[in-house]
Amino acid sequence: MNKWKAQVVLLIVFFSAASASAQTSDSLLNELSRKWLNAKTYVLKMAESMPAENYGYKPVPAVMSFQEQLVHVADNMNWLSGKYLFGDTTRQSKKMSAMDKKAVLEYVTAAYDQALLSHHRINSSQLAEPVSFFAGPMTRRQILLLMHDHQTHHGGQLILYLRLKNIKPPAYVGW
Repeated sequence: MNKWKAQVVLLIVFFSAASASAQTSDSLLNELSRKWLNAKTYVLKMAESMPAENYGYKPVPAVMSFQEQLVHVADNMNWLSGKYLFGDTTRQSKKMSAMDKKAVLEYVTAAYDQALLSHHRINSSQLAEPVSFFAGPMTRRQILLLMHDHQTHHGGQLILYLRLKNIKPPAYVGW
């Protein structure tokens, strides 16, 4: 995605988020929307910090590589937002072997954007709706919180990978 297209996508997401936030009085939805944008910014800064030649880095053989961590987060967002939060169900996971750093960054960006748009399709009453989840029944609110927790968990792992490669992680982007 070229820089101009990326800026257009960001503007669309921003105005969609602003519009959706203005339409809901649910403070959780409003607060998580801002948190989601900050999480996206932070994860992408970490992804950009790692040199392309280190995207395959694994601290030990039993764990995912830096690239696998990023793609896993994106796949998870696409799955959860598509299946449980009224998102685009046509999105499918990517074949990592065919992805270079630029493609990974684009894929992660698109997943965060899709998840935010899905987040804004939900109204307060839908948050309490139960869904059938593989780990047992959950509400859409729990799925939304799971998405935030999951990407935070893997973001923490990305920080460790950067440090193990003697790369200073970017400054935290929080609330």
